[in-house]
Order: sequence, then C-alpha cells, then structure tokens
Amino acid sequence: MGGLDHFQYLLLMACCLLITLPLEFILDARVYRQFVGLAFAIIPVLIIFSIWDIVGILRDHWSYSPRFTTGWKLIFGMPIEELVFFIVVPICGLLTYEAVGRMLGLMRRRSEIGESGPHA
Repeated sequence: MGGLDHFQYLLLMACCLLITLPLEFILDARVYRQFVGLAFAIIPVLIIFSIWDIVGILRDHWSYSPRFTTGWKLIFGMPIEELVFFIVVPICGLLTYEAVGRMLGLMRRRSEIGESGPHA
C-alpha cells in the first residue's frame, strides 16, 4: 500500500462501516436513525474501553505499530484509531444485530401466514 500504510487501521474501520451500511437501508436496521439510542450504546463502551486501553498503554502491556497508524495521539498516548475502533465496532455490531432481528421477524411472520393461510 506504500503511502497509505499509515492509514490502514482507519481504512479498515471505514470498510467495516461501508460493508454494514446497507443493513441500515436494505434491511431497515434503523440504527443510525435512532441517534440517541446509538449514543447510549456507544458512550459506555467508548469510556470503559478507552480507560482500559490507556491503562494498557501506560503499563506497556501493548503498543501500536507506527507503520499502520497515523501517529495522531489522544490523551495518554492513545491512538486516534483506537477511539474510532470503539465507535465503529459497536455500530457494526448493532447494525448486524438489528438486521438479523428484522430478518428473523420477517421469517416468523411469513411462517405464521403460511401456517394459517392467507385468508384465515
């Protein structure tokens, strides 16, 4: 990738969002349309795992490759990519969860219609 190496982590996060974005519209997951609920789901994850990450960084339990990250740091040396990760992964998980729930509900309704017949 050459010149894009420093953006690989962020590009991966962007791909995750792009891959799951159709779930919002095609399967009507309604995750982005429920912004307050989305914020309530993401904020605790963001806070807890950011603290966890910062503690790990400060204790030298882990580090991040300067080759695959931008070098942009937040408080206590946490890479911006980690913050993005803690936002993107829950969004993708919620989109998937809601889309599966919608599909299962559709299948259940179709099954019930099939059992009772269309004119029941």
